[in-house]
This record gives sequence, C-alpha cells and structure tokens, in this order.
Amino acid sequence: WWIRQAISRAMADQSRTIRLPVHLVEQVNKLQRIRREKNQELGRDANHAELAHELDITEERVRELLDLSRDLVSLDQTVGADDDASLGDFIADERANAGESAVEDGLMRAQLYDVLGTLEAREAAVVRMRYGLDGGQPKTLDEIGRSFKLSRERIRQIERETMAKLRHPSRAQVLRDYLDD
Repeated sequence: WWIRQAISRAMADQSRTIRLPVHLVEQVNKLQRIRREKNQELGRDANHAELAHELDITEERVRELLDLSRDLVSLDQTVGADDDASLGDFIADERANAGESAVEDGLMRAQLYDVLGTLEAREAAVVRMRYGLDGGQPKTLDEIGRSFKLSRERIRQIERETMAKLRHPSRAQVLRDYLDD
C-alpha cells in the first residue's frame, strides 16, 4: 500500500501546472470518484447538494473543490483552423490605456491648478480642501473653517463665491473639455 501511496503523492505533486496540497488533491479525487459513481447510479449528473450530502461537506465546499479540479487553459493555445491566433490575442488588456489616462489626468490637474492660481490664495485653498484636490480626502465646511478660524457659514459663502468665479467663461473654458468625459 505504501508504494501506491508514494505514486499517488508524486502524481499529486507533479501532475498539475499549479501545485495543490496533497490533502486537497485527495479531496478533489474523492469528489470526482463519488461524482462518477453517482452519475452511473442516477443516470444523470449529480447536483451539488447530492454530492455534498454524500461527502458530508457543504455545497460551497463542493463548488470550491470543483473549481480546483478544472483544467487550466494556456493563453498560447491556438484558436481556429489557421493556427495563427492564440487565445491570448482575444483577451482585452484593461491596463492598455492606463498611460494615456495618466497623461490626461496630469494635464487636467495642471490646468486645474493654473485656473486655481488665478484666484485669491484663500479661495483656492478652500476649493482644494473642500474637494480634496491636494491628494487628501475632501474636508467638511467645519474642518476648513477651523483651519482658517472662520465659521462654517463663512466658508460656505467663500466656496459659493469662488465657484461662481470658476464658472465665468474666461476660467470655465479651460476645463470645459474635461467635463464631457
């Protein structure tokens, strides 16, 4: 029996692209064996509840073990009859436009700071703090008021006046291109 065990352990360690611990391989193998037996007994595919009952585990655990037993697919695997295309050619790279997006964000941030530079220092600081433009979290009117030793209502007035200035066509036109995105 120890020879059989050594062979099965060696197969468990070396047969998969991504190695699973031996105890998981044994659980997956047991699930597959029970699944085959149930399929023959019932004449159909056994559902997760039946397999879970037979193995005395939860249905969620059955799903996890079935996920572990799935075969891996290589992204270099050829697709179609011409053998020119691989599976990886058909998978979109979500980060492909990340560089372009970072450049756009940088340009927008630079133009935003240019526009804020046309305001009085306190007005620009209130807007930066209120909307978290300095890389931090947006601050409440009360927090901003404490830092300037002003009331929350006065900060609200400054913010409203500043936003009205920013809506003026001479300033707003600079940022209008970014609003459509």
